[in-house]
Amino acid sequence: MIVDATILYDPLFWLLGIPSVILMGLGKGGFIGVGTLAIPLMALVAPPVQAAAILLPLLIVQDAVGVWAFRHSWDRHVMKVMVPGAILGVLLGYLFAASLREDWILLALGLISILFGAQQLWAVRGGRPAPTQRLPDSVGVACGVAAGLTSQIAHAGGPPYQLYVFPQRLERDVLVGTTAIFFALINWVKVPAYVALGQFTPVNLLASVALMPVAIASTFAGVWLVRRVHPDRFYNLVYGLTILVGVKLLWDALALLLAR
Repeated sequence: MIVDATILYDPLFWLLGIPSVILMGLGKGGFIGVGTLAIPLMALVAPPVQAAAILLPLLIVQDAVGVWAFRHSWDRHVMKVMVPGAILGVLLGYLFAASLREDWILLALGLISILFGAQQLWAVRGGRPAPTQRLPDSVGVACGVAAGLTSQIAHAGGPPYQLYVFPQRLERDVLVGTTAIFFALINWVKVPAYVALGQFTPVNLLASVALMPVAIASTFAGVWLVRRVHPDRFYNLVYGLTILVGVKLLWDALALLLAR
């Protein structure tokens, strides 16, 4: 277990930690995908596991804000199909974390995100309505497992989730609400793993508490902003964010590969 107590006195930690939490808040408020950039940013000033442990309590609080804001808008079928697989995926990620290559996982997720986002933007080029497609439930279960596993291993469960959910072209608020509830459940399932790793230390919890006001305010800001994005433009925005996240995941994967 690596816990760096000096981060509380490091101005760089707060300089990067606050933007990280704001990115998470905007993501939890409805700008799906942008929160994936938060943990790599925080990891520049803290060991990756410690960074994730500091952010996890904030994520849970932000989840609560997002779930409350969109509590009347969510898709029960998506939850029924994906949640059991996601729970299994988190468990598999915890059990086999030592034998899974994070660099290859990030590389695959990055390529999937870029190709998927680009394909979807191509499909809606020229203002044409995008095709709606509901993939088989078996695909949804597999994507749920992948989302849970990659969330546990690399904190990047978004791309597998998006592969199943985005083609369904859910209404804006339904998509945001479903995403909020899905990842709220995943984050709670991840808590025992971080307890087992001994990462909920006084130092980490103190950092989380100090960042809590920023976490709550940024999530409410995200909810306010996303409700002012025209529904017809919302998917184009999240597809663009998907490509941006894919580029960041590829960058992280190449950095890990070169470090070996």
